[in-house]
Amino acid sequence: MMKAGPENTAAPAEWTEKYRPSSVDDIIGNGKAVGEFTAWAKSWNSGMPESAAVILHGPAGVGKTSAAHAVANDMGWEVIELNASDQRTAAIIQRVVGSASRTVGLSGSEHRMIILDEADNIHGNYDRGGVQAIIGIIKTALQPMVLIANEYYDMSKTLRGVCTEIKFNKIQSRSIMPALRSICDAEGIHAEGLALDTIAEGANGDLRSAINDLQAVAMGRSHITPDDVIISGRDRRESIFDVLAHLFRRSGLNDAMHRIYDLDERPDELINWIVENLPESYDNEDSAHGFNYLSRADVFLGRVRRRQSYSLWRYASSVMVGGTMVSRSHKYKGFVRYRRPSFFMRLGRTRSVRGIRDSLTARIGDCFHVSRRYARSDLMYILRMICSDASVAVYVVARMGLGLDETAMLLDMKKTSKKVKTVFADASELAERIGPVVSPDFLYDFNGSVTDGGGDEISGRTPDVLDGGGNGNGADDPGPDRSQQTLFDF
Repeated sequence: MMKAGPENTAAPAEWTEKYRPSSVDDIIGNGKAVGEFTAWAKSWNSGMPESAAVILHGPAGVGKTSAAHAVANDMGWEVIELNASDQRTAAIIQRVVGSASRTVGLSGSEHRMIILDEADNIHGNYDRGGVQAIIGIIKTALQPMVLIANEYYDMSKTLRGVCTEIKFNKIQSRSIMPALRSICDAEGIHAEGLALDTIAEGANGDLRSAINDLQAVAMGRSHITPDDVIISGRDRRESIFDVLAHLFRRSGLNDAMHRIYDLDERPDELINWIVENLPESYDNEDSAHGFNYLSRADVFLGRVRRRQSYSLWRYASSVMVGGTMVSRSHKYKGFVRYRRPSFFMRLGRTRSVRGIRDSLTARIGDCFHVSRRYARSDLMYILRMICSDASVAVYVVARMGLGLDETAMLLDMKKTSKKVKTVFADASELAERIGPVVSPDFLYDFNGSVTDGGGDEISGRTPDVLDGGGNGNGADDPGPDRSQQTLFDF
């Protein structure tokens, strides 16, 4: 990855760009992966390969994007790149990538390489529909497509299924050392071997970070000694999959705890990873013992949530990690493919439902002057029972100003059901006449029918709603005696 290409005479400020490889021969490390990638690219010269797209995946800074550009340069292909900073909606992907995958480049080459960087991060509002668009394009593509990702299993299973997988690994420090030496020679810098060794070891297999560190250390110097190498501030986080492998198969307790502390996961997130993968790693008896310890760790996590006492996190971590390890009665062999917690996926699928629930409980809480937690745990159930009567439901929805989704959740029915649509339509009409609720006493003012404030009949129902003074439509009935009533005595 070290030779500056002929186009780099202008020398960008960043050494990672200045010394980006212009040919496959210049790439450092990952010889097997680069060989597989080159073979896939060359197969386009003899016809369509088995898959029109390839996924290059592995840790950051190991040369995935550089390999894609180097191979394209060796093949004489034009490159079209869409990265994470671009909006990647289905429409944009179809317009940019879709047309490029079916046409010949302006350079006259038979093929063009289409690179989609950070393909494992296609999500959110900006990327809505992007994954399905990519899958559709790959199935009809006539040009080579390269998807680049750090986390292979963060990508859609369907998307992975239509691509060829090529894995890049961390680069060994002994391979990084010559690369750093080559840069120093090109820049006219004399660097002592121990200094370069310190930089290479500190990069933890990330060649890009090693080059950035070298540039930072060399700034304003023509000679680098070990004392000049003070690399701080890099958060060398462990991969969760590496930690799980050590936890279930290899580590001693002290090593496992150190790895957990270096992990970018909170204890309340880590426990979900262990719960998901424990049955896949242990037999039934050991799993049962492990879950017993996890349940004890969950007690500490519950106390953290209730008391906001985050010092208890260390006890939860010790119990879940130590308990999982002591539950292992024998050494397990064989490969285990660790999975992301299904709990996280369920949260993603139910995000919209939870948003509607939170909105509804917020309205209930504001109306009755109670906490949202109490509204969700107690009042929601009571209101659902009350609203089993359609006329009551119309009145409640109108006075609380609920939307269609909130009405459906209150009635515990689908919003496409006839009852929900009817209740919401009648409530909308009523809300225009009686206005929103101003106090929790509004339920006392309902006596079995729905009318507006002036006593006019709504939807053919009998006018019988009490006015603000407690009188029912001008009648002499003073209304219920509220002096001994509680909020729920209706």
